[in-house]
Amino acid sequence: MIRSLLILSSLALTTPSLAQDIPFATDRAVPESQAQIQLSFAPIVREAAPAVVNVYSSRTVQQRVSFFSRRTREREQNSLGSGVIVDASGVIVTNNHVVQGADELRVVLADRREYEAVILLTDEASDLAILKVETDEPLPVLPFDMGGEGEVGDLVLAIGNPFGVGQTVTSGIISALARTDLGDTDFASFIQTDAAINPGNSGGALVNMDGELIGVNTMIFSRSGGSNGIGFAIPVDLVSRVVDTAMSEGELIRPWLGARLQPVTSDLAAAFGLDRPRGALINEIYPNAAADDAGLRQGDIVLAVDGHEVNNDSGTRFRLATRATGDDARFTVLRDGRELFLDVPVLPAPGIADPVPYEPQGANPFVGTALLELSPAFNESVGIDSFEEGLVVRNVVRRSVAARFGFRPGDRIVEIDGRRIVTLDDFEDMLARLDGQETWPIAVMRRGQRIEADIKLY
Repeated sequence: MIRSLLILSSLALTTPSLAQDIPFATDRAVPESQAQIQLSFAPIVREAAPAVVNVYSSRTVQQRVSFFSRRTREREQNSLGSGVIVDASGVIVTNNHVVQGADELRVVLADRREYEAVILLTDEASDLAILKVETDEPLPVLPFDMGGEGEVGDLVLAIGNPFGVGQTVTSGIISALARTDLGDTDFASFIQTDAAINPGNSGGALVNMDGELIGVNTMIFSRSGGSNGIGFAIPVDLVSRVVDTAMSEGELIRPWLGARLQPVTSDLAAAFGLDRPRGALINEIYPNAAADDAGLRQGDIVLAVDGHEVNNDSGTRFRLATRATGDDARFTVLRDGRELFLDVPVLPAPGIADPVPYEPQGANPFVGTALLELSPAFNESVGIDSFEEGLVVRNVVRRSVAARFGFRPGDRIVEIDGRRIVTLDDFEDMLARLDGQETWPIAVMRRGQRIEADIKLY
């Protein structure tokens, strides 16, 4: 299984380095002789391939008996992906989309040993999943490259099970780094490679010339469904963080900066005195969030996080996501022509991700609604603008007072009697103040439009 873009058809463990067997592994030298050109990747493959596995998933789906019938029958749906053993006890990393919805998971090693697998953790935002198999003997492990020294042009190997034909190794180079705005995640900073990646490679290994894991293959850019030499892998920085979480805390808490960022265009670069467009401009700061606590300001330009250059919101969020909650991330910021270094705490989004619906009572036009308080935590969980505030209508009871006045699910209550509604406390205060009042001036947001009305109860 592999995801495609454009047209979709698409810790650190110590092991002996292979550098001593491959002279050019760390020198990055262009071959100068026929003998060097004939050097083989076989030593790397011998070390790395045993730690790459096949992941078979199956789930039961309901299928209509025929086009003319409403009756359904159960059908088993099978899919195939790859995975990488990252701990000798049987911990395996793969893609979330490989195992999503699976009723049964089976892992097959390169030497054909088979194990039933259970899911320790899944994370849709990063498209990573951590599996565990029970074994009485240590399994081969692929070590992480945590040095962050990969460069565009470096040789890499992709190992996986494309099209279910069996374990396959392809070679190529790193074509680009820190590719953002790809796929359906805000935490993107992909490694791009021209090593052939095809359906079934998802969750497989992208390996450097030291035999270390630098990324987990996850998607291809394709019009046909096959490899066109543009594949993408999730960097090991984020893979390591998710693996650590699965083996310790057990729940992945996503950091939230609390700032709106936009890329720096050529016009903005000239206005701020930059030699070229770089960094991400802060447009807005959420009160009392991590950015605010660290002293970031509107108008600052974030140039780097932990020494890694960032140019947009996705890249910044990715860098934060590689750090554990409670850590500090070092931000390099341009302010008033000077570079500053600020330590930003890695904190989760404030608020409740799964709030209990509130059902208003009394004499007011909201009776019959179930309301949810918007907060960065809730907004992030449902995929809406994390800065939006107010109360959102979750549902409306038929033939209720609220239904009679035209409230709809998705309406966001932003103002009552001229007072801004941000929290549930604001709302309850207004209900108590106006309870039984004949006319209720109300403003709601519906599909991006503000609607104002004076609702008369009697």
